[in-house]
Amino acid sequence: MKAQEETNYSRIAQAISYINGNFKTQPGLEEVAEKINLSPFHFQRLFTEWAGVSPKKFLQYLTVEHAKKMLKENQATLFETAFETGLSGTSRLHDLFVNIEGMTPGEYKNGGENLTINYSFAETPFGNILVASTAKGICHIAFADVAEDALEILKTKFPNAVYRQFADAAQQHALYIFTHDWDRISEIKLHLKGTDFQLKVWETLLKIPTGQLTTYGAVAKEIGMPSASRAVGSAIGANPVAFIIPCHRIIQSTGTLGQYHWGSTRKTAIIGWEAAMATSEA
Repeated sequence: MKAQEETNYSRIAQAISYINGNFKTQPGLEEVAEKINLSPFHFQRLFTEWAGVSPKKFLQYLTVEHAKKMLKENQATLFETAFETGLSGTSRLHDLFVNIEGMTPGEYKNGGENLTINYSFAETPFGNILVASTAKGICHIAFADVAEDALEILKTKFPNAVYRQFADAAQQHALYIFTHDWDRISEIKLHLKGTDFQLKVWETLLKIPTGQLTTYGAVAKEIGMPSASRAVGSAIGANPVAFIIPCHRIIQSTGTLGQYHWGSTRKTAIIGWEAAMATSEA
């Protein structure tokens, strides 16, 4: 990420963190701008360029009341495959173009000694990411605040694999999802190590449209195991592909956004950004 872009995202993250921590008092433009050392004018412009909406509008997306309303409105239809938003725009269903293939035991045997994994770093609206792929598809995406640490975490998953720092076509194709350039996306192939239960949960997450939210209990019900909310939560926490498998769209039934493997501020940023994108196309 270019130095200025990285600084801009850092400022946006600071602002979101402050807004999220103080939403009950409804902080005004001047108050938030002061916290990140910008004038109100420059903060308004920077935030609107990044989020597509004003800080005030973004704040509305982060309230518990808004989340509860979304949960209530979507309860009956969220997982219907004929979702009424259709096939175009940012609300398009992920499961129409993301395909998950589970790794065979032989592919990850002995720490992945039978795998060759390409990896590269890329920039997104939410910070740098590490993206990795096998010959069959994307096997790992993680936000990489510290590149070296992110790479070490990947290598612990497949310690005996052969690694190459190379941005292959599968990686480049998958990254189009951050630009919402649907015309350039035909199919994103994921090649994932997981149990049958985990794969089922991850496939269910793909049915959640951009800008929508659901709960652990709703996912458990969708997979036919309504009493398995805790196990569902564990599977969601083990999601190996950030953003593309949208575990960030799972929140608590109370409307609280909850935790996120890559940071609660980043989860808040993604949820608000997606809500803004979806609203702009409604």
